[in-house]
Amino acid sequence: MRNTFYILILILTIGLTIVSCANRGNPAGGPKDVTAPKIVKSTPENYVTNFNGKEIKIYFDEYVKIKNLSKQLIISPPMDPAPEVTPLGTASKYITIKINDTLLENTTYAFNFGNSITDNNEENPYSYYKYILSTGSYIDSLSVKGEILDASLRKPDDFVSVRLYEIDSTFKDSIVYNKLPKYVTNTLDSTTTFSIDNIKAGKYMLVALKDANQDNKFQQLTDKIAFYKNHITVPTDSSFTLKLFKEEADFMVIRPRLVAGEKIAFGYQGDYKNTEIKTTSVVPEDFKYTITKDPKTDSLNYWYKPRLKDTDSLLFTVKNKNYTEDFTVKIGDQPRDSLKMEAITKGNLNFKDNFKLTANIPLVKFNEKQLIILDKDSVKVTFKTSLDTLSNTYSFAFDKTENNKYAIQILPEAFTDFFENKNDTLNYRLSTKSFADYGNVRITLYNAKYPVIAQLTDDKGEIKAEIYSTEPEPLDFRYLDPAKYYLRVIFDANKNQKYDSGSYLKKRQPERISHFNEVIEVRANWDPIIDFTLLD
Repeated sequence: MRNTFYILILILTIGLTIVSCANRGNPAGGPKDVTAPKIVKSTPENYVTNFNGKEIKIYFDEYVKIKNLSKQLIISPPMDPAPEVTPLGTASKYITIKINDTLLENTTYAFNFGNSITDNNEENPYSYYKYILSTGSYIDSLSVKGEILDASLRKPDDFVSVRLYEIDSTFKDSIVYNKLPKYVTNTLDSTTTFSIDNIKAGKYMLVALKDANQDNKFQQLTDKIAFYKNHITVPTDSSFTLKLFKEEADFMVIRPRLVAGEKIAFGYQGDYKNTEIKTTSVVPEDFKYTITKDPKTDSLNYWYKPRLKDTDSLLFTVKNKNYTEDFTVKIGDQPRDSLKMEAITKGNLNFKDNFKLTANIPLVKFNEKQLIILDKDSVKVTFKTSLDTLSNTYSFAFDKTENNKYAIQILPEAFTDFFENKNDTLNYRLSTKSFADYGNVRITLYNAKYPVIAQLTDDKGEIKAEIYSTEPEPLDFRYLDPAKYYLRVIFDANKNQKYDSGSYLKKRQPERISHFNEVIEVRANWDPIIDFTLLD
């Protein structure tokens, strides 16, 4: 009996252990759900004609939720005010669309939900669901198709809206600034192609926008735009290419004001170069002024002297190309800025660069005898100087050798600013690397139309090196930091040595840019040669 008792205890202990182990984990639960929700019915039914209601309901076979509706839902033609789509933020077995706009007669409307509808648990999307209705007796079925490019970048932005404006008796080019398009679609985040569907026959203007605030209207300061050169007629079998560009803002001055003693900041937008600022007030005979570009803000700083004690305002006329405007600026007794000088070039100095100094007050005099450059052997180095008055930057050019160190000493009173302030002693230290620490790239262009601007950029399109060329020749980019670069070539059609963007109102496309389709990897002590054949 004793042995039987111990056997029963042993069996019970093993059984409890097995149960305990079995309960430690969760049940497997079967395979993951990868099935998208299905539509059970719609009221009214999809592709309904003679629609005159105010509400649409779409029923699903499981609970669904709506994500990123503001980006994903495209309604064509757009409605103003926009319809109310519910529920948002909660799960439901149906979606309700409440129409708040008065719908146009004999018009086909399309609600394209993109990838906004997903099931509640695994977020499997019901991709590109489109609900179509017509206020007339039939559904319009014509389409306009094409692709989106970017004028200066290798890849265009996501969520580019493409729209058609109807050419009728009320049409004006300014329609993109203040009117909703007749039809619209969106490239969303997965493709650069587009298809505007359910269009009626007619004549249209084709435009694309990277619409920053999603108001379906063009804002020059924030949006990119693309337009097809001619009006198009639907139906059409053509495929259209649209090239997005950022317009250069029209120049204008914004709120000039006194910001320090004898310093007036003229805020601006657009191209500030060749701007003329002149006072029309009666000023003393010894009145002097100078203008500098603020390094951190879009402002031109107007510096003047002497202090005007008996004047409470100055009148100005500002001119730039086709722009002319008059301003009155209140002035008063404010403290002047104190002179502060700063080295733009710090640490390592590339062989192709110069040492540069700037100041917060315009520099007007420089005594070369008060500046000394010594190499690591304490040998004095000769230099040449130049002053960019607009940026208020002194540049010092001198011959540099490998693995050298340079001590730059600026003695007191070497520089004099606009208000006769002088500098204290300044010391800077720079060093050079060896030639082998850099890479060099030679670019050979074929089928190029000169002049061209060849640029090496990073993956975001920021320019790292640039060469302007007017004739067939090898383009040598020297002393490049090891990194990955992207090559693009600008066709400088107007020969002004800079890239010119397009203009919607002037119907001018941006200057053409060709992108080399491979990454150029620059390594230390490595000199790749790149052949680039440009397409016509």
